[in-house]
Amino acid sequence: MICAAARVPAGVRQDGPWRALKVAGPFDFGTTGVIAALARPLAEAGISLLPVATFDTDYLLVKAGALDDSLIALQSYGHSVQLPAG
Repeated sequence: MICAAARVPAGVRQDGPWRALKVAGPFDFGTTGVIAALARPLAEAGISLLPVATFDTDYLLVKAGALDDSLIALQSYGHSVQLPAG
């Protein structure tokens, strides 16, 4: 289950904190290789990820402490990264 840390019931094991990277979509449901193209640079940088797929886009969850290195790894492969304002 993925939820806000404040919503985890007492006594339930949890992991985090995580940061979510939203893949710009929407994608046609038949599009393949999106997660693979993003996972490769992260794997090569030694960064674990938790992929989450929805109907029309995907999210990559990375540990909060690995966010900066994740952005660098993705950009080094030519992926465009935009951070939200604020």
